[in-house]
Amino acid sequence: MKDRISANIVFIISALIVFSVVLWGVLSPENMTGVMDLIMHTMIEQFGWFYVLATALFVGFCLFLGFGPYRHMKLGKKTEVPEYSYFTWLGMLFAAGMGVGLVFWGAGEPLSHFEEPFNGAAPGSEEAAADALLWSVFHWGIHPWSIYAIVALGLAFAKFRKNLPGMVSSAFYPLLGKHIYKWPGNMIDILVIVATTVGIATSFGMSTMQVGIGLSEVFGIANNEFLYLMIILVVTLIFIISAVSGLNKGMRFLSISNLGLAGILLIAALILGPTVFLLEHIPKTFGSYIAALPDLSLFTTPYSSNEWMGDWTLFYWAWIISWSPFVGTFIARVSRGRSLIEFIFGVLFVPAALTVVWFVAFGGTGIYFEMNGMPGIAAETAAKPEIGLFLVLQNLPGGLLLSIGALILIAIFFVTSANSATYVLGVFSSGGDLDPRNLTLVVWGLLISSIATVLLLTGGLEGMQATATITAFPFTFLMLFMMVAIFRSLKIEGRETHQVDPKEDW
Repeated sequence: MKDRISANIVFIISALIVFSVVLWGVLSPENMTGVMDLIMHTMIEQFGWFYVLATALFVGFCLFLGFGPYRHMKLGKKTEVPEYSYFTWLGMLFAAGMGVGLVFWGAGEPLSHFEEPFNGAAPGSEEAAADALLWSVFHWGIHPWSIYAIVALGLAFAKFRKNLPGMVSSAFYPLLGKHIYKWPGNMIDILVIVATTVGIATSFGMSTMQVGIGLSEVFGIANNEFLYLMIILVVTLIFIISAVSGLNKGMRFLSISNLGLAGILLIAALILGPTVFLLEHIPKTFGSYIAALPDLSLFTTPYSSNEWMGDWTLFYWAWIISWSPFVGTFIARVSRGRSLIEFIFGVLFVPAALTVVWFVAFGGTGIYFEMNGMPGIAAETAAKPEIGLFLVLQNLPGGLLLSIGALILIAIFFVTSANSATYVLGVFSSGGDLDPRNLTLVVWGLLISSIATVLLLTGGLEGMQATATITAFPFTFLMLFMMVAIFRSLKIEGRETHQVDPKEDW
């Protein structure tokens, strides 16, 4: 664990930076929105290619780790065995990495692309439908999980093989040595905390929007800024009380149980929706994804504006990069004892396959309704993506009950994610202390809620996209260096000191 003075410096500086953003949004919301939009559009136009190339490199590096010479090396000591069964582990990974995002965008993104295709396809056409599902699966498939995997691997090797503090700066020990305990390590931790806070706040804001629209659709409550404030207030009280009172076991139980509810909704969509249409689209979309993956991975728009890329692909990559220290910490924690080949298979390929089924089930159902006598769903969803899931469920048999189930699903994902994120930020800003002070937890809980409120009320979804894109930019460079650190650590252990079994080499 880092010394207390160093940890306090990291906590104070990172908290002040986040608080300054909150204060800026409160005192001058129009100025904040204008500046953030300007910086974001400049970055998208000038550095969009960088996000695309970096994310493709993350995928390539993960494939090398999973199928290369170090594939049998464990995340931990040679004799360690996994703490969780394989299926429990996969369920925990899926809940941590994609819960909020898949619920928000599962119907929202395919219907938005179907209504507003960018590649010249006619809106509402079969080509637009196929492209809508393909791009949605691409945005939520292997690429985002490779981002999580890089951070998780860096943390896991540092913590479980070197017994270093559970900080992102520890992943750079192969490059920085003992300087991780000095100002270079502090700078890394501050950057990580600020980026993670924005990523968490973005997810917080999106969940608030979807809970608000769900309450409006199911119970007829007016969906406005006052409702958003009430949702944030209630959720903040719940997760802060949970974080400081030791109710985390209950939160973990809710998180795992929520997977069952998500599974029920998924099965309901497949059975009660256009079943044959969906079952035909699952292999079709999966095949299209595999065939187009190399081209999509390096797709840029040099002959036109990057506006569409900025709204979708680049926003996703930036948001997930900023969110990755939180998710990566959780994945590292539950993956101890797994070999690299097992880790890469479980973290990259299984979630990607489930993603295909999820987007086809909800997005495909919405597209089917739109193409077969229920027009208006896609247009309304393109304007407000958070409403897409509820519009789809309402048109299924038992739609009211399914919508209530979806609302419960979103609320539980919302609370458990915020609770876990508060704890992770507390650990990051306490020098890796696994029992951070209650004051630290309260501060981060309030800051997450405050920045989410400011972003939501000043810029809405666009404001959250802008802030996530900007803050993720410097952390992307850190992730590239993290790959170098991971490779160096593997090379030293696997080839020079032979601390792994002979079978772990070629």
